[in-house]
Amino acid sequence: MSTQEVFIQQFANLFHYYSEALSSGTEQASVRNSAAVNDQQRLFEAARLAIQDLECRPCPETEARRYFAKPGEAEWGC
Repeated sequence: MSTQEVFIQQFANLFHYYSEALSSGTEQASVRNSAAVNDQQRLFEAARLAIQDLECRPCPETEARRYFAKPGEAEWGC
């Protein structure tokens, strides 16, 4: 699985989580147009929160490469 596929899967999971969390506190609107606008705003907010959550996480490639020396910087010896 590529890193792009992992990112998409993580984003989808977070988006679903935040979308459900934001919709649980909303009441049903009687006017159809205002309900559509509220749903759209809720989905935008869920996407924003999911992206913000992903940005705050450390990059797995950065963590894996943290302990390796850059080319030409390794110390050799016995």
